[in-house]
Amino acid sequence: MAGSAAKSHLLILFYALAVAAAVAVAQTANVTSDEEYWAKRTEEAAARNRAAYVSDPIAAMNEFNKDVRRATTRRSLARYRGPCMATNPIDRCWRCRADWARDRKRLAKCAMGFGHKTAGGADGKIYVVTDASDDEMIIPKKGTLRYGVIQDRPLWIVFARDMVIRLRQELIVNRNKTIDGRGAQVHIVGAQVTVQGVEHVIIHGVHVHHAARHSGGMIRDSKRHYGLRTASDGDGISVMASSNVWVDHVSMYNCSDGLVDVVNGSTAITVSNSHFTKHDHVMLFGASNSNPQDKIMQITVAFNHFGKGLVQRMPRCRFGFFHVVNNDYTHWMMYAIGGNMNPTIISQGNRFTAPDDVHAKEVTKREYTSYGDSKEWVWKSQGDLLLNGAFFNESGGQNERKYDRFDMIPAKHGKFAGQLTKFAGALNCRVGKPC
Repeated sequence: MAGSAAKSHLLILFYALAVAAAVAVAQTANVTSDEEYWAKRTEEAAARNRAAYVSDPIAAMNEFNKDVRRATTRRSLARYRGPCMATNPIDRCWRCRADWARDRKRLAKCAMGFGHKTAGGADGKIYVVTDASDDEMIIPKKGTLRYGVIQDRPLWIVFARDMVIRLRQELIVNRNKTIDGRGAQVHIVGAQVTVQGVEHVIIHGVHVHHAARHSGGMIRDSKRHYGLRTASDGDGISVMASSNVWVDHVSMYNCSDGLVDVVNGSTAITVSNSHFTKHDHVMLFGASNSNPQDKIMQITVAFNHFGKGLVQRMPRCRFGFFHVVNNDYTHWMMYAIGGNMNPTIISQGNRFTAPDDVHAKEVTKREYTSYGDSKEWVWKSQGDLLLNGAFFNESGGQNERKYDRFDMIPAKHGKFAGQLTKFAGALNCRVGKPC
């Protein structure tokens, strides 16, 4: 009897060791030189990003403005009289439909601006997040958000209930993913959401806040690969070397670095309908003077509310082309829009309400640049509403001819910005009711 028990224990030990060995093999089978892996991925992404670049950004901007004008008639801007009201063309594409939860993927047809081609996970299945935990970085549990975002196939990710997801490390999102928080109140906290070297990512309807810096470690970024990640900055959403990315109806505040940072040759980006509060460095578009690949960066910032407790960088731009349209700037402490390295910034139909501080009335700031070097940069204000002494310091020289030869169709005037941004931030959508 004793001998039989001993054999049984030995068999159990043998099987346990065998399983452990198998897991170890599984975990190390796809480990490569991480530097080599990310260099290759960045190179592949650069080709896709160049393909996403629009050679005529003014025409793309005009198309956006036509849509705004069509969707913001006197009727659509009338006084709010019902339980659901969509006040801008992105929202009018999908909101106020009782069946929105049965037709979630309709959202993918609603993007506008430079990110208008973003499909997210529209070609994939629905994946439901049922588990708010984030305990495993290498082999995430099925049902968690991390498990969904690393899959190599398109997925439309939704949430089973209200939840707070406390990330233990940065969340690395694979290509062709939609994170859709509609139908639940979803808070993503603790670490940043990273979109690196991929395309077609939609982040919609979630709260992102209190992202902290982390020292890094072994983290999976796809089904086929995980590796050693260095420290993450603690941005809310960090977009690196990626294209066709759309951030919409997101509420963001109190992160360690930026709220939305877009760097390393990323392009075809739209940030819309979002609400930003309680932060210093809000948006950084282009991280370094030594990254000329950011010349292809094209970003639309539309229908956002820049609210209480903000200091600067709404956005702060380098090199690229930036269309800042119909946003409501109700608070800043230093400046609203800034940049250097000759970015083109077209500000249309925004409402800028300056702080009472007489030293912070200027909307714009040219960073680390003399007047002589910056006077030729194309920074234009059209139809903006400037309140409480706010002023926009325009410039433009040699590039102005190229800019002016297009038939410019103005966005809605800045007096409409409050209405257009009325529902900025994560919405309280409930299944079976118009959102």
